[in-house]
Amino acid sequence: MTDFRERVTAAYDAETFRREGQRLVDTLAGYLAQTARAEGPVLPWAAPAVNVDRFAASFPEEPTGDFADLIAQVLSGSNHLHHPRYVGHQVTAPVPLAALCDAVSSLLNNGMAVYEMGPVSTAMERNVLRWMAARLGLPGSTDGVLTSGGSLGNLTALLAARQAKAGYDAWNEGAHAGPPLTVLVPKTAHYCVARAARIMGWGEGGVTPVAVDDRFRLRPESLDAAYKTATLAGRKVIAVVASAGSTATGAFDPLERVADFCEQRGLWFHVDGAHGASAVLSPTHRHLVRGIDRADSVVWDAHKGLLMPALVTAVLFRDGARSFEAFAQEASYLFHGDGERPWSDVALRTMECTKEMMALKVYACLAVLGTRLFSDAVTESYEQGRRFAQRLSAAGDFEVAVPPDCNIVCFRHTPKHVPPGEWDALQARLRERLVTRGDFYLVQTKLPRGVYLRVTLINPLTTDADLDALMEALRTAARR
Repeated sequence: MTDFRERVTAAYDAETFRREGQRLVDTLAGYLAQTARAEGPVLPWAAPAVNVDRFAASFPEEPTGDFADLIAQVLSGSNHLHHPRYVGHQVTAPVPLAALCDAVSSLLNNGMAVYEMGPVSTAMERNVLRWMAARLGLPGSTDGVLTSGGSLGNLTALLAARQAKAGYDAWNEGAHAGPPLTVLVPKTAHYCVARAARIMGWGEGGVTPVAVDDRFRLRPESLDAAYKTATLAGRKVIAVVASAGSTATGAFDPLERVADFCEQRGLWFHVDGAHGASAVLSPTHRHLVRGIDRADSVVWDAHKGLLMPALVTAVLFRDGARSFEAFAQEASYLFHGDGERPWSDVALRTMECTKEMMALKVYACLAVLGTRLFSDAVTESYEQGRRFAQRLSAAGDFEVAVPPDCNIVCFRHTPKHVPPGEWDALQARLRERLVTRGDFYLVQTKLPRGVYLRVTLINPLTTDADLDALMEALRTAARR
């Protein structure tokens, strides 16, 4: 083909799309069934350079028609999160229905900067956020946005906290228009909080660490000392960030007592509930987030406890008007009116301008599959974490770092033939062996007592039998 109109017509041809789409769905359904049966490796390990060569950018000038072959290659070489023996990072095996919603979103391509560009997804987002706020026990004044991940969500919340509590207009006058600012943060908080402080121009002192207890939870009695330390260093404390399900160990900070401290000091109370805010859906485990309803802002990742594909993060503000204070810019080519800030123009409150239809998959899955599936998934994953920790503790050759609060379990293999001084090296070696063989995908973390293996039981297809097999695989690998 040489004529552009012929080529573009072929690229947009509906019948070609139908044919390729049907083949793709059949391929993905076969992949899903095979992976769910635990056939093949979790991760078909290949060194980075090997994969770069495997997907060398030798792009043809004319169509080749081998889309199916390319997708087969992608599927065969990827990390298989639907495999029951994927117990790695806090990224779930998404419900397949959500993947179909992503296809709809990609085809419609309704960016959500202003309402008229994404009318349906804007309405869906508002109602999804209302549902999430109600589950958290937040008041009717709550409003917020969906954004691209917990890191961006925490930054968005802290930008709003800065505008609310700095005592000056940092957005327009700059980060140094007043006294240097800081937030009190448990030592176990996700690194994105410190990153957000540096992005806002606060430097290293923008985060003041707060001591944690032997279960890695913030010590409320240490908040006052941290506050005084920051003040003596010339910093103005504007907020406390608490974790609901920390990344390293899944610890839940005592939110009620943190809320009390913030009220006494007039501070913004932010909860990073990226992982653990989903506990509110479980009648058995919602006590873990008691006090979250008193937060000024909450971050909650749907791509963790709500079984959604990445990335979908809710940023919720108790006072909905505060959601406009993170980003206070004007853009006349997008936003119209005399200083009005309509809720329906979402880009007024997000880092993204052209944002995908994030709410579609959440809304559709809640509407079609029902909320009980997601409630039960949270409950079962937390219960499975407890059962696994109990079996590890009872085994005699494993050590659990801390009784798990949720579905994150940190442990290490401690066989008698390996001296304690070599346990750290052993855990790293065992993980590498299992991951490169494709038997399991798990990660590791460094805690005060050394290196531990870490699993996140976020895949609802993982069974207790798979975890028993993990223990045996570690024993076998340690004997070699």
